[in-house]
Amino acid sequence: MNKNELFNALWDNYTAMTPSAKLIKQVFEERGEIVENDHIAIRTFNDPRVNIDVLAAPIKKMGYVEKGTYKFEDKKLLAHHYEHAEDEHAPKIFISELLLEEFSEKLRSIVSSILDQIPYSTIDMDSLLLKGRLWKLAFQDYELLRKESEYASWVYVFGFCANHFTVLVNPLKTFKGLETVNTFLKEKGFKLNDSGGEIKGTPEQLLEQSSTIADQISVEFDEGVKTIPSCYYEFANRYKMPNGKLYTGFIAASADKIFESTDVSLVEKVMGKK
Repeated sequence: MNKNELFNALWDNYTAMTPSAKLIKQVFEERGEIVENDHIAIRTFNDPRVNIDVLAAPIKKMGYVEKGTYKFEDKKLLAHHYEHAEDEHAPKIFISELLLEEFSEKLRSIVSSILDQIPYSTIDMDSLLLKGRLWKLAFQDYELLRKESEYASWVYVFGFCANHFTVLVNPLKTFKGLETVNTFLKEKGFKLNDSGGEIKGTPEQLLEQSSTIADQISVEFDEGVKTIPSCYYEFANRYKMPNGKLYTGFIAASADKIFESTDVSLVEKVMGKK
């Protein structure tokens, strides 16, 4: 599998859970825009069986190299971002992991039990990013995880897949910056993540970001079907560094708020359920 095949497969899996992203891309294209993907994000746990290094191994074979490391103290996460060594237009890849040792024994036990269900002896680890969830679901465990970490509960339900894709705003021809993109999206009826403001970051930080809130989809648990947040679509406007090149990194404080696009509490607030 080459990088284009990987991204196409990730997009297909992602839009199956996030129909709003496919619709947003469509309305952009109807305006004559060519939508360029800035980056995708993937979530996991720092268990040695599925940590960042494991998930990054196949993309490194495709020519990606690590470019940045980020720590999220409040959410107890570590993340790396990767860029292609030769193709500057290839989407960046942002992989984060939950620091299990900083959580309760109960959370660690649930995570360990689901990872024990993965058939490591037979699974193709190079295609792990496309496997989604490889374990059974109990809504009781989902709720227990969510009390400690919305991030943990999301990975529990969706497993290995793209958490979001990101539209690069810079090449868009019919929009003047991220604020006009946000206005357009709201006029079309899409709901935005307003945690920390609709726009995270500043021109001085060389990166501005916004995102929709996650779609809500039906998921089958042992106890029955429940509706929960799935994935979201992000938008990034990058600025030039002193050397004239676009900044390619990430701002931890902004990413921290973007993570919340899948939080049940935020989705319910924005949708008017609370």
